Amino acid sequence: MEGQPDWYIGLMSGTSMDGIDAVLVGFGPEGIEASWQTSRSYPDNLQSKLEELASNQGTPSLLGEADAQLGDAFADAALAVTEKAGLTPEAIMAIGSHGQTVQHRTESPFPFSLQIADPNRIAEITGITTVADFRRRDIAAGGQGAPLAPAFHSWLFRSPGRMRCLVNLGGIANITLIPGDKRPPRGHDTGPANRLMDLWCRRHQGHPFDYNGEWAASGTVCAPLLASLLGDAYFSRQPPKSTGREHFNEHWLERHLSTLPDAPRPEDVQRTLLELTAVTVTRDISITGAEEVFLAGGGAFNPPLAERIAALLPKVSVDSTAALGVDPQSVEGAAFAWLARQRLNNAPGNLPSVTGAFEPRVLGGVWPGRAGNLRY
Repeated sequence: MEGQPDWYIGLMSGTSMDGIDAVLVGFGPEGIEASWQTSRSYPDNLQSKLEELASNQGTPSLLGEADAQLGDAFADAALAVTEKAGLTPEAIMAIGSHGQTVQHRTESPFPFSLQIADPNRIAEITGITTVADFRRRDIAAGGQGAPLAPAFHSWLFRSPGRMRCLVNLGGIANITLIPGDKRPPRGHDTGPANRLMDLWCRRHQGHPFDYNGEWAASGTVCAPLLASLLGDAYFSRQPPKSTGREHFNEHWLERHLSTLPDAPRPEDVQRTLLELTAVTVTRDISITGAEEVFLAGGGAFNPPLAERIAALLPKVSVDSTAALGVDPQSVEGAAFAWLARQRLNNAPGNLPSVTGAFEPRVLGGVWPGRAGNLRY
């Protein structure tokens, strides 16, 4: 209908492997005109399969089964957010599905990044054209395949004359530096964020995450542990760089804990992990000249983490993307809706200045919807 925005859905699941964020976005001539968001948790049996696959212990049979089960779950999330918005599947131009990363290894002789959630099933169940497999073309072009959201961040949040930094605090933290002039954006993964804190909280508190950072706030930083964690070589590597749970995982944390003469209290470990995220994020931002920092992702709802980031950047304005009119929990899902839009328009989705690819590339494969919803 004339005057209506173009509707796209972004489906995102991060390194925590705990569920799906579905974001329905209406793109207009001036940017985002409307959006809706919903989240779906993974059932325990699916999460355990994913953990097994991510630990390199899964079989081809398990991989195929999880791929199909995830496709169904992603399709259900897409239909749920469509219904929430009061729209029909026929109104949606396309779904951009990030899928669930089970392996991301860009330093091997044959670098790769593997996301599952069968797009054939998503397109078949929803009837909506589905775009997926965004990362591998960038890797084939010499890039890291990540982070990909910075192209969207730059498109949406650029402000003339202002140097902005967007910080995504998901399972892994990444930053996007957005100049207010014609210079290209830059960005990279800074290291762990919610992934390790959530893992430690589940182990010692039995909760999926540290609500409002309250448990971390009850502890104190263990200086020897923090020094050991910060000594990891990843933090001193120069961009382009990306990482994931293959590197920053429970075994990594246990190795560092084992070097200490005395075991810290669990709440002190949690507080130290929060400090690790704050320090590694702000250390990389402080050398960029950013004037404004905006937080997105689940970590934006962790007050002690947000406060530490602000305290470590005393000369910089720090807020969440809510100050820009965008729900922090919706930013990454909206990015994959935008990437699907780029794909259908045959426009590049990566930033070589971020991923290290040789050139901009059109990203993602296309799985057409059913008759009446064919968009490609």
